[in-house]
Amino acid sequence: MSETQMPSARTRVVREPHRAAYDRETVYRILDEGFLCHVGFVVDGQPFVIPTSYGRNGASLYIHGSAASRMLRQMQKKDALTKEAAPVCITVTLLDGLVLARSVFNHSMNYRSVVILGKATLVDDPEEKLAALRILSEHILPGRWDDSRQPNERELKQTSVLRVPIDEFSAKVRQGPAIDDEEDYSFPTWAGVVPLEMVAGKPIDDARLLPGKAAPDYARHYTRK
Repeated sequence: MSETQMPSARTRVVREPHRAAYDRETVYRILDEGFLCHVGFVVDGQPFVIPTSYGRNGASLYIHGSAASRMLRQMQKKDALTKEAAPVCITVTLLDGLVLARSVFNHSMNYRSVVILGKATLVDDPEEKLAALRILSEHILPGRWDDSRQPNERELKQTSVLRVPIDEFSAKVRQGPAIDDEEDYSFPTWAGVVPLEMVAGKPIDDARLLPGKAAPDYARHYTRK
C-alpha cells in the first residue's frame, strides 16, 4: 500500500489543491517516467535553476555532473554556522496534453509534476558512487550500462554524485477536458484536448560503428512508459 504523508507548509499545494497528491506511489511513478529534472539553488542571493538528468533508488534521488560544476559545488557547500548543506528544490514535470477551451482564459495543460525540497549529500563511498551512476544510466536507458565501457578512475574523480532524500515532497496532476464558464459552452469554436507524448525515432548508426553492430533492442524499442 502506498505511503501517504501530510505535506509540509512548504509543499502543500495552494492553487487547485484538489490536484495535489502526497503519496509516494504517485510521486515515484512520475519520477520514474521522467528523466530530466530542474534543480533550484541560490548563490550569493541569486537564484539559479539548472536542468539535469537524475535517477531514483528507493527514497533517494541521485544527480551527477562535473566535480567543477557550480551547481554541484553549491549544493554540497555547508553553512559556516549550521554546518548543513544548502537547501535545494528539485522539480520534474511531464506534459500530457494541451487543453483547448472555448475561452482563452480557460486554456490549460494536462500534466503531472513533482516538487522535492531537501539538502544534498555528496556520495563519497566508491561502491555507492558507482552504483548511483549505474542507477542514473539505467533510469535513462535500461540495459545500456552493461553494454558500455565502465567509467575509469580518472572519470570517477572528475564526476560528483549527490544524493537528495525524497522526504519533503508533493505532486500535482491535471487530467481531463477543458472546463469553461457555463455561458461559454455555446461559443462556436472547437474545444478539446491535444494529447502529447514522447515518441522515440529510429536509432541512427554512428559513423564509426564497428561492422556488424546493429542497434540493440533497448534502443530500437525505447519508451518512457
